Amino acid sequence: MGMKGKVALGAVVGVVVIGVVSANAGNNGDGGTSGGTDKGSSASAEREAGGKKGATDTGKAEVAEKKAAFAGDGDFQVGSDIKPGTYRTTGNSDGMCYWERAKDASGEMDSLLANDNVTGTGYVTVKATDKLFKSSDCNDWEAVDKKAKGSPAARMSGDGGMFAVGADIAPGTYQSTGNTDDSCYWERTKDAEHGIESILANDNVNGTAVVRISASDAYFKTNGCKDWKKTG
Repeated sequence: MGMKGKVALGAVVGVVVIGVVSANAGNNGDGGTSGGTDKGSSASAEREAGGKKGATDTGKAEVAEKKAAFAGDGDFQVGSDIKPGTYRTTGNSDGMCYWERAKDASGEMDSLLANDNVTGTGYVTVKATDKLFKSSDCNDWEAVDKKAKGSPAARMSGDGGMFAVGADIAPGTYQSTGNTDDSCYWERTKDAEHGIESILANDNVNGTAVVRISASDAYFKTNGCKDWKKTG
């Protein structure tokens, strides 16, 4: 629990303005039961299914085995334990999954580059200049194949975490209704580095939330919201 003692960068309080990072995941809202990787990540499911089929095909088995993955608990040195790249963890249902990117292994706050608590699905890009990636109570991480395509969904769990635009979800206008307090948080990002500069727009919503997700957005993050439905 030591790692979770650190405050996630830029925890959201009240109404968020652009440039404020939220790293507080919602706890088992309506979307928690439906699962962020079920309704909102049809592309993810297709990619996983494709990987299993590849393992049974002798011509593709070698490719499937080379897919980088590592455990959801531990400290990993970048370059030796894990390679730089974008990774994903799915199916985190209790809000206890915590990760951080660090510029050294001192364990001091100054070494922290980015961090997050994950409910549902989380994506993170580990850079070659990072020294350490720490993960606690997360499901296993797998490398993301950015070339993989699926059938992007038009609905997503309001507590599903992060969705890759164009792969997990289709761009367009989405609506989430019935949010009874300010715990609904959404975020449009240009990458998965989780820095302040990564955020294109974000907000805390009470009531109905409407957001236009652009085809040029990289990811959409949602925590503590009612489920989202594409309306246009």
